[in-house]
Amino acid sequence: MPKRVLTGRVVSDKMDKTITVLVERRVMHPLYKKIIRRSKKYAAHDEAGIAKEGDIVTIEECRPISKRKSWLLIACNGTPVPRPAAFGGEGSA
Repeated sequence: MPKRVLTGRVVSDKMDKTITVLVERRVMHPLYKKIIRRSKKYAAHDEAGIAKEGDIVTIEECRPISKRKSWLLIACNGTPVPRPAAFGGEGSA
């Protein structure tokens, strides 16, 4: 099954190797048929600490890293980010 990929904005980079990404989506209200915005925050793994607050990032679903974190940073501002070795990056078997 393909892994989910989401795009959002970094709202926090205060944690070590972790960023908080706000993902917004537009849905139609079931009764009033107006387009409304729904948002959700995801904790994503950022091994190198590349992403800063305000950046537009792409995250991909991965194995659970901690209780809340099961997403991996794959691109920051359109530039691909190298994957850590533990997640199938360079040098992994």
